[in-house]
Amino acid sequence: MEFSVKSGSPEKQRSACIVVGVYEPRRLSPVAEQLDKISDGYISNLLRRGDLEGKPGQMLLLHHVPNVLSERVLLVGCGKERELDERQYRQIITKTISTLNDTGSMEAVCFLTELHVKGRDTYWKVRHAVETTLDSLYTFDQLKSKKDETRRPLRKIVFNVPTRRELTLGENAIEHGVAIAAGMKATKDVANMPPNICTPAYLAEQAKDLAMTYDTVTTNIIGEKEMQELGMHSYLAVGRGSRNESMMSVIHYQGTDEKTAPIVLVGKGLTFDSGGISIKPSDGMDEMKYDMGGAAGVYGTMKALAEMNLKINVIGVLAGCENMPGGDAYRPGDVLTTMSGQTVEVLNTDAEGRLVLCDALTYVEAFDPELVIDVATLTGACVVALGKHATGLLSSHNPLAHELLNASEQSGDRAWRLPLWDEYQDQLESPFADFSNLGGRAAGTITAACFLSRFTKKYNWAHLDIAGTAWRSGGKDKGATGRPVPMLSQFLMNKAGVETEH
Repeated sequence: MEFSVKSGSPEKQRSACIVVGVYEPRRLSPVAEQLDKISDGYISNLLRRGDLEGKPGQMLLLHHVPNVLSERVLLVGCGKERELDERQYRQIITKTISTLNDTGSMEAVCFLTELHVKGRDTYWKVRHAVETTLDSLYTFDQLKSKKDETRRPLRKIVFNVPTRRELTLGENAIEHGVAIAAGMKATKDVANMPPNICTPAYLAEQAKDLAMTYDTVTTNIIGEKEMQELGMHSYLAVGRGSRNESMMSVIHYQGTDEKTAPIVLVGKGLTFDSGGISIKPSDGMDEMKYDMGGAAGVYGTMKALAEMNLKINVIGVLAGCENMPGGDAYRPGDVLTTMSGQTVEVLNTDAEGRLVLCDALTYVEAFDPELVIDVATLTGACVVALGKHATGLLSSHNPLAHELLNASEQSGDRAWRLPLWDEYQDQLESPFADFSNLGGRAAGTITAACFLSRFTKKYNWAHLDIAGTAWRSGGKDKGATGRPVPMLSQFLMNKAGVETEH
């Protein structure tokens, strides 16, 4: 897909299609009014006849509008002008792209970026139009023998901005939107891959490919032999029941002076989670290929970062592992010695993500990081608490938590902060080890983060639980969402001093 911006009046556009908005009830946007004027009231006459009310997502495709140079005009219902918010704007863009793709319009000039969205400027509207467009056109058909192909797919969109002064803003918005969408696509491609293909070794190959593609990236892979030497016995225990070797991929992005402390992102990479000996119910177990959503999100963020060439140092860790039952699998009742030296009593082998992450979080101390964020599909309790809309955010450092929440609001990739009070730590007590890997049913998301917090004392740390937001369940719409790439990318852009609010 090719994107560009320009500034010009609609009557001068010669394109396969012009896209303009209509508010409810039957009220033309300023750009639609201009088209109506040059067409001698053609559009307003149609609206008076009741062809379009202007409700959100309504579409009316017109051909050969009098005195208009473009072949088609697509009228898009935008709802009530005062109620047009970010969510509705993205929904309108999604429906518009779907309609354009079905009409055979291979290019379009879109004036929807001139709509008034509460509290959002031209940069935001263009960037989110790009991200939403590419997200809505995503398909995963690599493994299908017959692919559904649109006969005349949409190939080019020009976004119109109100004044020439905003062209640079629009160009920056496109550049950033395309990079973030590329990161989301990379995340979705890896996460959607079936577990017989996407193993820890496959994750490692994707990490190495990043280093082949970008001069700013280097990658090294830590296998089981080196993990053993490092004392990562907790991480190794989780993978013992699988024939697929555990592999931790460490991706270094250097965008500034090497003396600058890096930001570290650690992603849980359980390429399949059967639950181990504490085996999961069979219903929906196919979706446990998404238990590497954290690693996929970190991988996609590293790609977006490299595409934008941000002036910042970042290390992404993909903690690849597979949790399977087997003759050598770890058991409930086992006591594991972590890389940090702390011991853990295993109460449930399906609380395995924290046992992998704890050693990865200890490992990254060696980088003397500015801060560390771990990303994990960690708890079903997070889905119960927040549903599919918000990522759970827990942190021991208030400024970092606030920066992430700010990035989540800017990007539209929402997070919600949960408490991390000391009172919850008591739920992890064990009579046989320093603590257990399970805090019981109550406050499961919080006690999982409490567990991780015991391995993060040497740096500022935040935890993102994406169990509810990394993928959609069931039916034909099942698949990875690409989250939290937008939030993390925005966070890193803010850290790099990239101006995104004007």
